[in-house]
Amino acid sequence: MSEQTPEPYSWQQAGGRLGSGLVTTAPGGPPVKPPPPPEPEAPQPDGPQRRRRQMRIFAGVAGAILAIGLTVVLILVFSAEGDPFGSKESAPTDVRPPLAQACPAPSGSPSAGPSRAPSAPPVPGGPRTTDDEAGISYKAYGEPWEPWTDVWRAGTLEVPYRVGQHFVTEQYSGGSYHASILSAAVPAADNDAVTLNLECVGRQVSADVRAEYYPQPNTMDPIRDELTTLGGRPAWVSEFRLHFQAAGLTATEELSAVAVIDVGKTTAAVLYISIPGTHKQWNYVIEDVLASVRPV
Repeated sequence: MSEQTPEPYSWQQAGGRLGSGLVTTAPGGPPVKPPPPPEPEAPQPDGPQRRRRQMRIFAGVAGAILAIGLTVVLILVFSAEGDPFGSKESAPTDVRPPLAQACPAPSGSPSAGPSRAPSAPPVPGGPRTTDDEAGISYKAYGEPWEPWTDVWRAGTLEVPYRVGQHFVTEQYSGGSYHASILSAAVPAADNDAVTLNLECVGRQVSADVRAEYYPQPNTMDPIRDELTTLGGRPAWVSEFRLHFQAAGLTATEELSAVAVIDVGKTTAAVLYISIPGTHKQWNYVIEDVLASVRPV
């Protein structure tokens, strides 16, 4: 076949020279890639989304402010100097005597005036002990009994036993042990009332005697616990036997009695009698003294 001469490319000119202004890429070379387009910007939140985010921020700030405020208020409430209720008047202090607090007058009792009781029987003859403060008198005994010159004031009620008789039954490592017949006056009613809750007062005084004047622990055999009259006055009488042990003490039991007598005043008369088990020959004194009580 005859060889044909190819037609020149459009970018060639006669003489094999390149035309001006054309890319000088060799014929048949790879085409130039255009630069990649810029990445699109992240879309901005629309109006509702922006408002919700703002509300969450505001809510967090408000919660923090509220927590700080509550903390400050609690500090003020529980601090002594910053008590916001300090301007309020505190409840009045109960200044009544212990027995009046523990044993208020019975409901329906008169608010003033002495309690009524049968007339007192005649005063028995013979030596007597008179306790003007308590408002009673009672039988006195000869030797070994002698006048009481001390003051026993112990226990929750602190009944001041300062009048009566006693004798020492033995000495031991704890001191002197006594047989005793002692009396006292104890505030037992409000200032505007003189009627006493004798049962409550009697039980309180008996419990105080047992807790303060005997070795601990001890056990009790109750003998008598009743409302009665002594010398024509209302009274509560408790009689009991206590059992105990103490180092060096020979006595291991004692017969005792406590009488609380309404003498028509805001104070009650208290009569306390104790006979150690080592001197049982004097046990009769308990009933003898109680029968001899008279108001003064």
